[in-house]
Amino acid sequence: MIKRIVKMTFRADATAAFEEIFRKSSPLIRQFEGCHHLELWRSIDDPRIFFTYSFWGAPSDLDRYRNSELFKQTWAQTKALFDAAPDAWSVDVMDAG
Repeated sequence: MIKRIVKMTFRADATAAFEEIFRKSSPLIRQFEGCHHLELWRSIDDPRIFFTYSFWGAPSDLDRYRNSELFKQTWAQTKALFDAAPDAWSVDVMDAG
């Protein structure tokens, strides 16, 4: 299983629009084959910064999602709201304690 963190910084006037996009698309993403978990986080220091935190069964599951129409439509709407380029990390858990 991999975990993925995506950091997104939005224009100040666009955060509500992003929250609405996430509200509508998150149930579909959560149901996507290979997605085991999805959360949305917001920075306590800068309300324009959001993170998605997701678990995927394998890198191929994430790739299948990223090549899907659902991702393409959601990402097209989301990236139009950015104030900075997003950062993303896919990681393996080495020690969950």
